Order: sequence, then C-alpha cells, then structure tokens
Amino acid sequence: MTERIYLDNSATTPVDAAVLEAMLPALGGVFGNASSVHLFGQEARAVVEEARRAVADLIGADTREVVFTSGGTESNNWALWGTLWGRGRPGDHVVTTRIEHPAVLATCAAMENRGVEVTRVPVDASGRVDPGAVAAAVRERTILVSVMHANNETGIIQPVAEIAEIARKRGVPLHTDAVQSVGKIPVDVKALGVDLLSLSAHKIHGPKGVGALWIRRGTPIAPFLTGGAQERKRRAGTENVPAIAGFGAAARLAAGRLPEMGGRVSALRDRFEQGALGRIPGGRVNGRGPRLPSITNLSFERLEGEAAVIALDLEGVAASTGSACSSGSLEPSHVLRGMGLRPEVVQSSLRFSLGRQNTEGEIDRALDILGKVVERLRTLSRSPRR
Repeated sequence: MTERIYLDNSATTPVDAAVLEAMLPALGGVFGNASSVHLFGQEARAVVEEARRAVADLIGADTREVVFTSGGTESNNWALWGTLWGRGRPGDHVVTTRIEHPAVLATCAAMENRGVEVTRVPVDASGRVDPGAVAAAVRERTILVSVMHANNETGIIQPVAEIAEIARKRGVPLHTDAVQSVGKIPVDVKALGVDLLSLSAHKIHGPKGVGALWIRRGTPIAPFLTGGAQERKRRAGTENVPAIAGFGAAARLAAGRLPEMGGRVSALRDRFEQGALGRIPGGRVNGRGPRLPSITNLSFERLEGEAAVIALDLEGVAASTGSACSSGSLEPSHVLRGMGLRPEVVQSSLRFSLGRQNTEGEIDRALDILGKVVERLRTLSRSPRR
C-alpha cells in the first residue's frame, strides 16, 4: 500500500513536531507542581502562564479569562452546568440548536432530567441557524444560549456575532463551542461578543486531553471541579503542565498559519470537492454558505456511507461519516437530519476534513481512490443476492 492519506482532521490532528518539542521539557526536567512556591513549582508555573498567553492571543482574549480544562467536552459541560449552578434553578431555560456537538446536546438532555427546559432551534437547509429564531426562543427565564461557532460535520459558520447581540440585549449570556473554528479561521472573542467560548488543543495539532474555556470577566459561572485553588479557584486539580505546554505551542503555530488555512488548505478543499463532483455522478455538497476552509461533507447516490468509510480505509484513505464522538453509532447524522435532508442522502454522506499537512498529490490520489470505491460499492449494491 502507498503512504496513507489522512483526511479526518476534524476528528483530531497529528501533533506538530514543534509542539512535541515544547512538551518534552515538561515531561522531564520541568516536573514541578505549578501550585508549589519553590523553584521547581515556579518553573512549571512559568510554562503554564506562557501557554495561557499564547491561547489568549489566539482568540484575542485577556489571559485572566482563559481557564485550562481537559478538552472541548469538559469546556462545553462546564459552560452549561456552571451557568446553571451559578445563576439558575430547576424550571429555568436554555436555548441551543439541533446541530450542536454531542457534548452540548447530551448535556442539555441531562439538564432536562434535572428540571431545566431546553429549546433546540432548527437550522435551514444550508445548516445555518436563523438569529431571529434564537431571539424568538429566548424567554424571561432563559439563563443561557449555546450556539456553536462552526459545525463539525459540515463546516458551516454560524452567525454568532448577530446572536450575541440579541442575547446581550436580553441580558442572557451566550456560549459558543469554537472547538472546530479556532485555528482554522480568525476568532476574536471581542468581535464575536460571546461570554463563554470552548476550544481544544488536539484540533490544532496539539496534544489530546487539554482544552480551555474562555470566560468573559463578570460572567456568572460556578466551578465545574472543586477541591483546590488552581486556575484562580475556577477549576480544581493539578495542572497538566506537559499538555498545557503543547497547547500553547500549538496556539502560537495556529495563529501564524491562519493565512495558510484560508488560502492553500481552502484551495485543496475546493480541489477535492470539485474533483469528486466532476468525476462521480450523483454527488452533492451538504451545507452551502460561509464555512471552514477544511471541511467538505459530500453525499453520493446509491452509496452507504459507513461501507464507504471502511472501503476507503482499506485503500489507505482516512475519512468519516461525521462526528468522531458518534463513531460506532448506528444513528444517522443528527446534523444532516436537522438540515432536512432525505434519509438516503444522510446515509450516503462522507466527511472529508483537511489539514495543513495535506498536499495536492494526496488530494489527487484520494480522488482516484474515492472514485473507484464508489463505483465498486455501487456495483455490489446492484449485484443479485444468492
């Protein structure tokens, strides 16, 4: 088999060599507890604060508003539960959308079991939420609105700044899951106008198991983890210094590579998309409009998506049918269903997500393989059963 082609960067990205290099000292000589007052501890503290500055700079934030977590899922959970614990009570209300990541939707379902009302606003056929629909959903007892910045399956960018203005006028904090958008497009918390923002290192060539929640100063939110004074008493637990160091390095690299994402990687995405639709009959793009430069979601008539993912993997191409957190589930994509797509379109969908490490040669080889896989699977589906 020729060298494998990785087109599932929305699930995770390979750790950059510079990130690994930044982590190594914290795995060796800089081993102190960042909460300790002696030299060993202060060396670790310096690493944490340097990383915090890099993450804050990536999103245009104040370092004092960035709190490290174990990843995007914890950040999303904390934004929702922390808001409830900090300002709400049973009977209160949360607004979100039907196409959020499972880390938000499953948390909202758990909150409903605790007496919280949840409104899930629909999206249009392009996968975009209408700010007016969000405004109509807000009630007197709404304590939080949570709308993702960019969708992890289609890449569609949501009108978060418009929604933030609506929420601000109603006195309701807005959380956005920006795990997919940070490092792919410019993200500035002040320009967005949000109050809480989730991000994760492993989506930007950093290590897994570390992320952050940005909390606008003055936003009422209770700690998610208790037991220590770490992170300004907002998130207890000894800091994962090596992972945080890697996050900081990845953030610095991502900030410098934004032009490449919007230029070269976007062009590769378009090359793949146009090539697939040009050579494979019955194809379509799921999700039109402003979107991330790295994601294309395609459906092909008379194709079973899961079978195609397996066949592509056997040929050396890594892709997916949607969110990595839903892998293994037999349920069709809630995102595509939320866009009103027909069941057969949803079942035939494939997500290809590109990264800065991908090349034109890989894209062209992946197109050749995809064409052969779709043709073979369509032939098999037409074959008479014995």
